Amino acid sequence: MHYDAVDRNYCDTINLIANLRSGVNILCLKTISAGEKMTIADNLKEKYITTSPRQSNYFAVVHALLAEGADPEKDIDAVYKLIAREIGEETIPPETPVKFGTSGWRGILGKEINCRTVEQVTLAICGIYSSPEDIAALSPLLMVKDPEQARQRGCLIGHDNRFGGETMARRAAGVLSSEGFTVHYAGESSTGVLSAALIELNAAFSINLTPSHNPLDYGGFKFNAADGGPAQPELTEMIGERSREIIARGVVCEKPYREELIHKVDSLDLWRRFVRRNKNKHRLDLDEIMARLAAREDMIVVADSVHGVSRIHLKRLFGPAVARLIHLRDNADVTFGGVAPEPSSANMRQVSETLRQRPEPLKLGLIIDPDADRVRFTDGGREIDMNFFGAMAFHFLHQHKGLMGMAAKNVGTSNFVNRIAAALGEEVAETKVGFKEFKPYLNRALVVYEESDGISIIGHTPEKDSYIGLLLALDMTMSLGKNLSACLADLENQYGAAFPGRGSVETGAAGDKLKKTLAQLEDKTPGATIIVSGEARKIRELITIDGYKIVFSDESWLMIRPSGTEPKVRFYVEGNSAADRDALMAAASETLKELGL
Repeated sequence: MHYDAVDRNYCDTINLIANLRSGVNILCLKTISAGEKMTIADNLKEKYITTSPRQSNYFAVVHALLAEGADPEKDIDAVYKLIAREIGEETIPPETPVKFGTSGWRGILGKEINCRTVEQVTLAICGIYSSPEDIAALSPLLMVKDPEQARQRGCLIGHDNRFGGETMARRAAGVLSSEGFTVHYAGESSTGVLSAALIELNAAFSINLTPSHNPLDYGGFKFNAADGGPAQPELTEMIGERSREIIARGVVCEKPYREELIHKVDSLDLWRRFVRRNKNKHRLDLDEIMARLAAREDMIVVADSVHGVSRIHLKRLFGPAVARLIHLRDNADVTFGGVAPEPSSANMRQVSETLRQRPEPLKLGLIIDPDADRVRFTDGGREIDMNFFGAMAFHFLHQHKGLMGMAAKNVGTSNFVNRIAAALGEEVAETKVGFKEFKPYLNRALVVYEESDGISIIGHTPEKDSYIGLLLALDMTMSLGKNLSACLADLENQYGAAFPGRGSVETGAAGDKLKKTLAQLEDKTPGATIIVSGEARKIRELITIDGYKIVFSDESWLMIRPSGTEPKVRFYVEGNSAADRDALMAAASETLKELGL
């Protein structure tokens, strides 16, 4: 399928600056005629498409066509041309105001994330870095001394594989150049790679157009300050407030773009330079690991990019060891083949099946989300999500790499690492969801990770990065001479097994209304009970760091919190057996029903 190239192939043939301002010129190869729109099935067109782009639900058509299982290429092309025009031409403010959550601002492509809103949010950021007063007030967060230094150090810009990402990234680049900022243009790249590149370039900040693992309908806007990590709420709240003001006033960029300030950079090369420079801190030698892998005919790696940005990085990253790599879903596809593009058991099946057919005794499989900030592993026998891999990484760095330090995880992550750390005499910090919450622990924690498959390590960036997780998994497997499931089994035998689980429900409630509904959980205080498998289980502790984590007297727990990026309520549990985990999942669901969710 070629619909991912509606803007890409055309952009490659035109001057970078000449068409930056006119998104529609880049996005639309030709005017959409009535005849072309008729290629969309009549029933879908009648149901979802009107004469008003704002009232049309183009992505509902895409989903319906993908669900048919036929070959919908022509129809999907027609729909994406309509989405392209909306991305380039939409001027109506988004219905949902710009707001940065745990990992940036996300919204529907075209209707919320489009050339105009990207331009306006970029203008808001430029305004902050151009104001001596703002820089003085936010100095510890911005890490620049004055507007001139901010302009000279400039901004790193990248995007993932989402439809229209290149066009919107180039629009942001043009706006920044018009305001006098140096622009380091990375093009398509991953969140973790851009974080390292930002630090290596000593740029003032970065803009990354990605909604991470969200469905194909979404676009996103991530902002990182000079330390390479997600910006703190005080800063993102200001960006959101300024953006909403600019959007409400209809402000657009009117200054000419300055081509001489825009420079292309190789972000993956910068990432490799960063990892090599810090190998004495984390003890992961990129070149030595890949050389060892290249020499091992008894090991195979199967990686699934799910059509995301890692498809353009992995072969380069493996270098001399590329012969040991089997790369799945490594072609460009903005629909992700119709699947939810996240590390999940369902998406892992192809990796596991491929590994099971391989003769090599050492096997490593992984699946990576679109912007490559999340990764999940398997060896074909057992799936290993970050609840377990984060704890394994901590033990490996501590016991086999000789590093001393604590671990940090979000409060909804398995307590498996707590047992290991206690036995090793180390502390564990538990935080809210969001990698920005790990910043106080970056120089002390050997690993920082979230159950949602994000990880970073000491000596690396303050941003989650699937590639550093991959290096850890490769080194662990080869150094210990065991597949990951065997490594995990050893730890379980030594420290005791854990049985985490998670789920979510969509809800119409949001904001203060949802918070008020969930506040009913405040009565789940020590001594109270919750029915689990027909029996009353006594509560030992209620933790309200992030949502409501109810810890029972037998060390099992369940947690309920609202999503920071989607209209969902998420729940997490950990039992003392597989059956206990399932019982807690049912109890969490029942609790949500009682709350009316």
